[in-house]
Amino acid sequence: MSIFAYGFAFILTIAGIYHFVNPQVYYPLMPDWFPKPAANVAGGIAEIVIGITMLVPATRLYGLYAAASLMVIFLPLHLIDLFRDRPVLFNKTAAAVRLFLQFVLIAWLVWEARTLAAGPQVQ
Repeated sequence: MSIFAYGFAFILTIAGIYHFVNPQVYYPLMPDWFPKPAANVAGGIAEIVIGITMLVPATRLYGLYAAASLMVIFLPLHLIDLFRDRPVLFNKTAAAVRLFLQFVLIAWLVWEARTLAAGPQVQ
């Protein structure tokens, strides 16, 4: 696993903890029809568990695929934000960039997982 993947695992874990420290930060990102407290707790737990799973060698592969899956689950939130009159974070350009980066992040996590699953290449 690359240094970037370790960094992402750390960031994911910290973000998950922050769901419980300051849940109000995440509520504006959720659509009005979401059960915000429950979704916040579920997201926080998922981020913590997945981040830690990525750091443990025995579960790292599962963690990488779970992180990619979680980012897929978050895609609709990015789309919803992009099509708001006023996106939550910054502006429409930033929302479009965030959406694009979400796809890059998903592809990168899957690549990390496949690279790990392939094992060391002996030449």
